[in-house]
Amino acid sequence: MLNKKLFTLVAVSLLVTTLTNAQTTWYKDGVKINTVTTAMPFLRINSDARAGGMGDVGIATTPDINGAFLNPSNMAFVEKDFGVGISFTPWLKKLVNDIYLTSLSGYGKIKDKNQKGEQAIGGSIRYFSLGNIDFTDENGGSLGSFRPNEFSIDAWYARKLAKNFSLGVGLRLAYSNLAGGQSANGNVIKPAIAGAGDINWTWRQNFKKDGAKISHDVAVGMNISNIGNKVSYTSSTVKDFIPTNLGIGFSYALNIDAKNTWSFAFDINKLMVPTPSTVDKDSNGVYDYREKSVVSGMFTSFGDAPGGFKEEMSEFMIGIGTEYMFNKQFGARFGYFYEPRSKGGRQYATAGVTVKYSIVGLNFSYLIPTSITPSPLDNTLRFSLIFELNKGGLKGVSKGVSLIDDEPKKEKKKKTESNPNSEITPIEQQ
Repeated sequence: MLNKKLFTLVAVSLLVTTLTNAQTTWYKDGVKINTVTTAMPFLRINSDARAGGMGDVGIATTPDINGAFLNPSNMAFVEKDFGVGISFTPWLKKLVNDIYLTSLSGYGKIKDKNQKGEQAIGGSIRYFSLGNIDFTDENGGSLGSFRPNEFSIDAWYARKLAKNFSLGVGLRLAYSNLAGGQSANGNVIKPAIAGAGDINWTWRQNFKKDGAKISHDVAVGMNISNIGNKVSYTSSTVKDFIPTNLGIGFSYALNIDAKNTWSFAFDINKLMVPTPSTVDKDSNGVYDYREKSVVSGMFTSFGDAPGGFKEEMSEFMIGIGTEYMFNKQFGARFGYFYEPRSKGGRQYATAGVTVKYSIVGLNFSYLIPTSITPSPLDNTLRFSLIFELNKGGLKGVSKGVSLIDDEPKKEKKKKTESNPNSEITPIEQQ
């Protein structure tokens, strides 16, 4: 099939680039392209449909089950006691139909003796299937077929250090098997394994004047993710960086009343890995940027671009998004993601919706390309299914989230007996 062959060519080309000193710099329409590349790029793919509908923004937005991917510390402020989520994202849908990213996430809050949830723990499993690839030699002879795949297992912990401030840490094991024993440039390709960690913080504050109907929520967060070892897909001593990333996010929410909330958020991201260059001071055949250590690569990544300050600034990616929620049950969101053309040129608009009933929520998002540089998610619908509840099941569902009356009848009876003149709502009369 032509499309499958095309994808195979792309996949092998990307792998060969990783195995050699092949440069990622070229000129297109007068623009110098110098993309920052890493091994295991799937570690930076967000499968959350809610964030996907807001321009892939979510470092400081109101947390839910899938929020830990962008900022685990934010989960210390999550409302519910427990949560489980499943996400599914098709990949390169225009070319093939068997490439996808899926994830399973879960969390639980740890309450102290005063029943205050100041801590949260959780984890996730992410699996990236690259479909089926048929390998051939230079003469077109079959070398067999293989299903490349990558996955990661995460665990995280978040804790409030103050009423409005939290810290979080995460650990991650990542596995990438792209060619299953095949060879490229005389090198036998083997799976790559990495161990990595995240460190992050969140500040969140509510502002409301006494007696006012309207309130405001402001939040700021930061996450340094995928701090881990360099990897190689061969026995070569020259290894590649994994996508260590600095993300900073801001969000503002206007709570118009008890049922209507409008919010705005934006994230700024930058890969904390060296920018490719052709400098080889010791003339050993390996570019100097590839020989840097993980720590050196992180700190020098803010000033190592060959094009100077202007190129350094072009390595920042920006996402903006807005979200409207009614009664915490129905929502609509829009967003935009921008990456400078010289660093990849991913530019796209996004849209999404949310539907919730009781403890169940369903998020959808859709990506609309706006640049000539294609995205693997062009015109793709992705979704997330989430289950969040408080201890005690449906009885723990907060007012406004469930369409059913969750307050125990005994509690209603006590309220009525203690205040016989109190007004009884239509629901209580049933």
